[in-house]
Amino acid sequence: MKTILQYLEKNALKFPDKTLFSDIENSISYPEFIDKCKKTASGLKPALNGKRNMPIAVFDNRNIGTLTGMFSVLYSGNYYVVLDSNSPAERLQKILDVIKPVIILYSSENETLLKTLSHTAKAFDLAELEKNEADEDFIKTVRDNMISADPMYALFTSGSTGTPKGTVLSHANVINYVSWFTECFDINENTVFGNQTPFYFSMSVSDIFGTVMAGATFNIIPKLYFSFPIRLVRFMNDRKINAIYWVPSALSIVANIKLFDYEKPLYLTKVMFAGEVMPNKQLNYWRKSLDNVMFANLFGPTETTDICTYYIVDRPFSDDESLPIGRHCDNCDTFIVDESNNEITAPGAVGELFVRGGVVAYGYYDNPEKTSSAFVQNPLNPHYPETVYKTGDLVKLNEFGEYVYAGRKDFQIKHMGYRIELGEIETAAGALENVNSAVCVYDGAKDLIVMIYEGKLKPDDLLTGIKAKVPYYMVPNTVIKVASMPINANGKIDRNYLKNNYESLIKKD
Repeated sequence: MKTILQYLEKNALKFPDKTLFSDIENSISYPEFIDKCKKTASGLKPALNGKRNMPIAVFDNRNIGTLTGMFSVLYSGNYYVVLDSNSPAERLQKILDVIKPVIILYSSENETLLKTLSHTAKAFDLAELEKNEADEDFIKTVRDNMISADPMYALFTSGSTGTPKGTVLSHANVINYVSWFTECFDINENTVFGNQTPFYFSMSVSDIFGTVMAGATFNIIPKLYFSFPIRLVRFMNDRKINAIYWVPSALSIVANIKLFDYEKPLYLTKVMFAGEVMPNKQLNYWRKSLDNVMFANLFGPTETTDICTYYIVDRPFSDDESLPIGRHCDNCDTFIVDESNNEITAPGAVGELFVRGGVVAYGYYDNPEKTSSAFVQNPLNPHYPETVYKTGDLVKLNEFGEYVYAGRKDFQIKHMGYRIELGEIETAAGALENVNSAVCVYDGAKDLIVMIYEGKLKPDDLLTGIKAKVPYYMVPNTVIKVASMPINANGKIDRNYLKNNYESLIKKD
């Protein structure tokens, strides 16, 4: 099939009464959703003036309305850019300045924020657009001209210069990746997803489009419930959720309060996670508490659609071990190179991970400099043009031939003359009893390794525990205990905030 819309329509015929999407207030069936999207897309026709493959911004309110906006953009022959409605206006302005959308889709709750932003786009209230009649001739003309290489969306991530980067991905990228995802994890018409990640985050690609491709059901879990985990589990049981794909910080919330000692998810059979390192201590709690559940560690950047390697957990791990990120996905190849662009195949040797194949994005929107530095000629192939993605992630092979994450290139520091991976110190601290989470940052100007942690353990005892696990030159110079870790918009621990503000945390402590 050429586009993700064909999978949506196929499953609407196959499951005419089935719930496709649900949020806290509403649910919608496959045919009802298609009808709403066609009406909304038809309302865009006058503003488009025949234009195709143009960026259209959609505010993310994590509800059915947002999903309607995203798919309506596809039905109009264009590609969507999801905007975080809780993001600072300054950051949203930077994204709009880069993408220059022709249209912005919003809901009533976004109206005040939208008025603070400068743009030349035509803005439409989604609720008003849904009142249009579907123009089937317009929809058919658009579909007749769509091909798999058409852009499907652009997702913005942080840029080193302060300007976010917009990664552009195609229908072909998504179909290639989600075909593997649904087959590998047996996502089918009986799957009921519980979504945790926002729609401007690449992880949502898996459960949204995995649902659409497989004929499954997708439930949006209210963000508030992650602050009240009992309500979270009860929601999962009420909705009969049997598959989740969350960031490790969300899983750790449950483990740190030992929630399953009081209440368990009754239908859960698949637990997948990505986006940050999953600490084995918290994973072991999940594994011991839930029988007959598959756990999988997925790994990959936005630039590879979502994931490029995976590991289905198949053996025990101690709390202080590193969980592998596994092997490459189907129709995707990965390899390790050293600083001289030579391939590394020996176990234990650390190098940078490169990715090739159908999951690799086009590049960054209107940013040729960043694109050319990350999307490069395959260093192992001098014979013909072949673009691969240079991840910036350091990995090594273990004795099983599995990749093990060794940190970001920009997390690797030089301290006291030694090259150090901050992630190794974090793993050592996180494995200690009464430590819920730990983050290590480096202040280059002062040559300080700073450990920030959440838990009951006293700072002196934390240092003693770390000293028993790492060499002297890796022992943190400063240890800061916090009541709770700051969380970013994607639900992950906000490392940038900690790095830039750790001194103020010392004063608070």
